[in-house]
Amino acid sequence: MREIVLINITGEDRPGLTAAIMGVLSHSGVNILDIGQAVIHNTLSFGILVEIPSTEHASAVLKDVLFTGYKLNQQVRFTPVSEEDYQQWVAGQGKTRYIVTLLTRRVTAEQIQRVSAITAQYGLNIDHIDRLSGRMPLDTPESQGKGCIEFSVRGEPADAAALRADFLSVAQELNVDIAFQRDTVFRRNRRLAVFDMDSTLIEAEVIDELAKAAGVGEQVAAITERAMQGELDFKESFKERLALLAGLSEDVLEDIGASLRLTEGAEMLFAELKRLGYKTAILSGGFTYFAKQLQERLGIDYVYANELEIVDGKLTGRAIEPIVDAQRKADLLRELTAQEGLRLEQTIAVGDGANDLPMLGLAGLGVAFRAKPMVKKSARQAISTLGLDGILYLLGYRDREGADE
Repeated sequence: MREIVLINITGEDRPGLTAAIMGVLSHSGVNILDIGQAVIHNTLSFGILVEIPSTEHASAVLKDVLFTGYKLNQQVRFTPVSEEDYQQWVAGQGKTRYIVTLLTRRVTAEQIQRVSAITAQYGLNIDHIDRLSGRMPLDTPESQGKGCIEFSVRGEPADAAALRADFLSVAQELNVDIAFQRDTVFRRNRRLAVFDMDSTLIEAEVIDELAKAAGVGEQVAAITERAMQGELDFKESFKERLALLAGLSEDVLEDIGASLRLTEGAEMLFAELKRLGYKTAILSGGFTYFAKQLQERLGIDYVYANELEIVDGKLTGRAIEPIVDAQRKADLLRELTAQEGLRLEQTIAVGDGANDLPMLGLAGLGVAFRAKPMVKKSARQAISTLGLDGILYLLGYRDREGADE
């Protein structure tokens, strides 16, 4: 009669330990039903679920494992598992899995407690917890910190909408970001990433900067804010703002372009996406003149933005049709996806305003980045705490993978 036993081994990590334990088990024809290992600060936690074919040999096998562990300065614990319990465990195979990602400047016990409490409240079981971010020196200023903890959870939430609302509430309270996404084959197999430009890839709204140069800054900024909040139709508000720029010299464009600052993490994000084989695009309600500067700087594949109409060296206050508005962005995402021979599940869309919501909803991974409250609430995922490179964590990317060649 067979025996099923869970073997837990803990102690200082050392080379050859796995080979030594498996060598003992292999002599008795033991089958491995499950296996997992983690090392935290050079301390090993090693679990093996084994099937020992014969009860008569079980004691001898486990005694040999215990002796081998002792020689390697490891603590060994055995837990018998009934066949009924094993079959229930097997029956759980194939259940829906989700990924919960905690993004923060500095990871705290309270953050992990709150996240894990919510997952338990909605009937989800945590299978794995991993740190995706790199090791941070103790004296790192909080503003420069970068932490990410990924939870792999199993089950179906009792109320997915309420769970997301609770995550959003806790994220706002603790000044962190919490992403919740289904774990599918596409999560690490996305291949097209599209971005809004103003207040996403760059830290400014270019039309507001142009308005300041034209002496109508406050008027235009007020309209921009209402449009980004979703209070005004983007296309009509865009035309209204643009009309106020009539007569502005095109020489101003060069000065403003030179002053624009990339958003934190933009250069790293695009370098990694390129290394991973992604195609990238700007889909912006901003202006082509500035988008093409970013294209050259970041190595972006496609640019779709609005072309300013210029006559005799001055802005006319109009843009050349078609205007890139919310619907146009969504349509362009569909077109680029088809052009690249991809599925929408393989796409990422990132933006901050209400006019980005259609493309965020269409993409496999839609991220509201440092977005207005209404946009943040409406999007499936949001990042406000870290820079743009925080998006990599939502793909399961580990900081140490950036050093791979």
